[in-house]
Amino acid sequence: MIFSRRHLLFTFGALTLIYPALPARAQTVNVADLMAPGPLPDRVVGSRADKTQADRAGADKTQVTVVEYASMTCSHCAKFHTAVYPDFKKKYIDTGKVRYILREFPLDPIAAGAFALARCLPEDKYYPMVEVLFEQQKNWAFVPDPPKALLAIAKQAGFTEQSFEACLTDQKLSQAIEESARRANEKFGVSGTPTFFINGQMLRGEATLEALSKVIDPMIKAE
Repeated sequence: MIFSRRHLLFTFGALTLIYPALPARAQTVNVADLMAPGPLPDRVVGSRADKTQADRAGADKTQVTVVEYASMTCSHCAKFHTAVYPDFKKKYIDTGKVRYILREFPLDPIAAGAFALARCLPEDKYYPMVEVLFEQQKNWAFVPDPPKALLAIAKQAGFTEQSFEACLTDQKLSQAIEESARRANEKFGVSGTPTFFINGQMLRGEATLEALSKVIDPMIKAE
C-alpha cells in the first residue's frame, strides 16, 4: 500500500487546528484544573508509580509538576527535546524533584498524525517514539511526502502498513487529540508551542535549562 498526504489527511485533515490568540490573562493557572483528567490520559515521567501509596504520598509533596504543550512539527519543541530535555531529565526527573507531562498541541494535521502514532503504541513506548520523532523531525515533517517518511519511522517502532493506516484513520483518537488541544487553548490560554506550566506557572516559548531552573528551584526550596 502506498501512502500519501491524502491518506494522512483522511482523518487528521478534518481537524480544526486553529487556536485563537486569547486576551491577556494571568500567567498562572489553577493546578487542580490543569491536572484534571482531559480527553487523553496523561503520559507521566517521574510519577513514582513504582512506589507504595504511602511513599508516593510523601514523595509527591516534594515534586514539582511540569506540563509541556508541544507540537511535533514545531522546530522550537524539537530543539528543547533534543538539546535541553536530556539534561532537564537528569537534573530534575531522575532525582525525583520533578514529574513531567507532555501534552499534544498539534499545529497542523501532520503533527496530529505524528502524535497519534505515539499514542497508538503501548504506554511505555510513547516517549521513546516522541523522542525519535523530534530527533528526526527534519526527515519527515518538512519533506514532500510526510506520511511516507512517517511510515518508515513507524515500521522501526513495530507498525505494519495496516496498523499505521488504522492508527491514522482512528477518528476517536483524532478527535481526542483535537479536544485536548482546544481545552488547552480555551481553558489555559495556550496558543503556541512550546508552552510550559510549572506548578501552574506559565512559561512560553523556547526554554533553556537555565530558564526552567529559575522557576523550578525556588519551588523546590519552598517545600
